[in-house]
Amino acid sequence: MARPNQARLDLGALRHNLTLARSLAPNSKLMAVVKANAYGHGAVTIASALAPLADALAVACIEEAVELREAGIATPILLLEGVFQPIELNTVAELGLWTTVDNERQLAWLEQTTLPNPVHCWLKIDSGMHRLGIAPNQVDHFYNRLQATASVSPDPVLCTHFGCADDLGSSRTEQQIDCFTTATRSLPGKRSAANSPGLLGWPSSHFDWVRPGYMLYGNSPFTQPHPNAETLQPVMTLCSGIISVREVATGKAVGYGAAWTAPRPSRIATVTIGYGDGYPRNARSGTPVLVKGQRAPLVGRVSMDMITVDVTELDDVQIGDEVVLWGKGLPLGEVAQRADTIGYELTTRMPMRTPRVVVLD
Repeated sequence: MARPNQARLDLGALRHNLTLARSLAPNSKLMAVVKANAYGHGAVTIASALAPLADALAVACIEEAVELREAGIATPILLLEGVFQPIELNTVAELGLWTTVDNERQLAWLEQTTLPNPVHCWLKIDSGMHRLGIAPNQVDHFYNRLQATASVSPDPVLCTHFGCADDLGSSRTEQQIDCFTTATRSLPGKRSAANSPGLLGWPSSHFDWVRPGYMLYGNSPFTQPHPNAETLQPVMTLCSGIISVREVATGKAVGYGAAWTAPRPSRIATVTIGYGDGYPRNARSGTPVLVKGQRAPLVGRVSMDMITVDVTELDDVQIGDEVVLWGKGLPLGEVAQRADTIGYELTTRMPMRTPRVVVLD
């Protein structure tokens, strides 16, 4: 009999979240971000569900785009980091991909390469994150060169990316919006700035294109409550099951390193999931799980294949009972906080060992 571990995917929740994104920016086109294996959910499964509903998809690199094209997905796909070598431009043109230009080298490759058909480009501007993108005072120069390049379609999209939009109390996002607006004011063409937190919390960032990613999977990018984020529905519910229930006397230790000692006579359930299945090793004792829909705390260290949970306060816990590690009823962000990380990391690092299973909706 197979281990009960599953990452259950609710595609109805995915569509709900995309509909919410649409409603928040009704005058913008929507690009759904499916990079990093659709944030660990399964790129082909998620992109296939989103493609008929989104105006475009976005991935990090050409390998991710090729996977989607080979799966029959014909929706426009943007390479968020552009190409890494000039030979990739031929694949971009052949597959009808869109590519980002964020430096002189990528622009020069386009100028020096003859392609079977021109490619659609997004010109990335560094409005203050200082990671990728051209300087604001270079925008006109780059834009004009792109417009003059035979291998580039007319009217590149002007875009930027936010560094602190998940912090609703920071002034940096408005500063970036101002910088981006000023830098592009003299140019025609469409604009794009809003990622998930921008779409949810910064209406002035919506422009012509929005690029939701994390929120589509039903998770809030904010650490504090936000009315728009509260209506998201989790797409992934990580589940496992109990394989042992035992009584542990006061003062007895549980798990590796004797990191947790029972403060009272305790009933401890062993769950067949661990860091080898994508559950974070650094989750602290006290991190909640759901046992038959009721909260119970993790105790002791997370092992490769197992965790231990204190079910002393729960009634009638038995071998075979289902355990939810995050998802419906238990926010991913809450678990991530207890593990000193973010939900983005937990889902994107989910190994293939944990099967993704689409639930009926």
